[in-house]
Amino acid sequence: MKTRIRTEAAALWQLAWPVLVGQLATVGMGVSDVAMTGHLSAEELAAVSLGASLWSIILVTVMGTMMAVNAVIAHEVGANSLDKVPHTMRQAVWMGGGVGLLACLILNAATIIFDYLHIDPLVNQKASQFVHEISVGLPAFGMYRALYGYTTSLNETKPVMMIALGGLGFNILINWIFIYGHLGMPQLGATGCALATGVGLWLMLVAMLLWMRRAEVYRATYPFTHAEGPVWHEIRSMLKLGLPIGVTYFAEVSAFGAVGLLVARFGVIPVSANQIALNFSSLVFMVPLSIGIALTTRVGQALGEGDTQRARFISWVGVGLGLAFAILSATFITAFRDIIAAAYTTDPAVQKMTATLLLFAAIFQLSDAAQVTTSCAIRGYKVTRTPMLIHLMAFYGFALPIGCYLGLAPAWMPWAPATPMAAQGFWIGLVLGLTVAGGFLLAYLQRISTMRVRLAANSGKIAG
Repeated sequence: MKTRIRTEAAALWQLAWPVLVGQLATVGMGVSDVAMTGHLSAEELAAVSLGASLWSIILVTVMGTMMAVNAVIAHEVGANSLDKVPHTMRQAVWMGGGVGLLACLILNAATIIFDYLHIDPLVNQKASQFVHEISVGLPAFGMYRALYGYTTSLNETKPVMMIALGGLGFNILINWIFIYGHLGMPQLGATGCALATGVGLWLMLVAMLLWMRRAEVYRATYPFTHAEGPVWHEIRSMLKLGLPIGVTYFAEVSAFGAVGLLVARFGVIPVSANQIALNFSSLVFMVPLSIGIALTTRVGQALGEGDTQRARFISWVGVGLGLAFAILSATFITAFRDIIAAAYTTDPAVQKMTATLLLFAAIFQLSDAAQVTTSCAIRGYKVTRTPMLIHLMAFYGFALPIGCYLGLAPAWMPWAPATPMAAQGFWIGLVLGLTVAGGFLLAYLQRISTMRVRLAANSGKIAG
């Protein structure tokens, strides 16, 4: 059994590590935006922090919605139905473009929220401009994630890694030029980093298309041999699978993003510290998320082959791998939280508050790893609605209400804290919400994986 576990863990990691590098590079764009503006001024950092709060909610919702492609293609590959893949992918690209365009319109309209946060007018203006500039990359991102799901479901993850690294390098270079005004360019601050990220996403889409056109591994399933219009009933079928995943991602990220917006009333220091802690937590989160993406692929392929026992085994090995990493990350964050804070900003007050919030990030590492790996394994079963409901309950039934109670301490509520706990109160709520989500998803994965094994066994008995 130990040998089998090691073999499966190695197979998962072989698929996950290039995805991880790609995910880290993609998130690294946001890290570079925050870190580089943080060394310009507290006002520019606050503007990027607020703009990034909205941007990350929409971006991750698009990413979640497009994860339907991973599950669908993985099942087709597992069933050896490679002839179906090109048509599925052409429809997935149409879906990605449409989802990205709709997300762009929603993101721009959402800047009206800034008018109700009682923030400095200059910060409001800069944050809104940041959103308007960066939103141009969303249609490209939607189509890129369709291609992302295709290539990872074929067990080809190297292009994801290489293209994301190239995008990160471009982002850092253009940030350096536009944020600080080097090489004769004007100093654009927050607007400059938004422009760099938006254009960079279009370049990543072009790079992925060129890679797929030249690489031999895609020849048998290459989707762009001819043009094909949208087939709406097939797009609706993928959206039926993908939208619950998008809502699941929205529930989690919007809870974190809402914290950033609600903390804004306490001033520049809390909102900046909150964004830095969230930014670094997102970076660490990429490891269990990458394991989860590998899980969706391998579980989907096993189920496509009809091997429910192997699908269950893969699921629990992946969850165990995610939890093992969580122990390491919690230890690292606790030990080096002051150094992490100093790497983002030179402001002593922001550093101190960031170090405090990073302790909460360390606490929720286990529950965060549990919820993302289990939900990704469940998606491999093409089940998305129940994880969505669990996440909505965890974040909107627990995390945000408890966070608002502790963070804002409304006078009309009994037993409220004497003074608002601000960011710390909201992060306590997030810890509790993630714990609820992780516990329920672990139980649901056990239920659905066991049920599928029993159904397969009963079908075999009937057929026999």
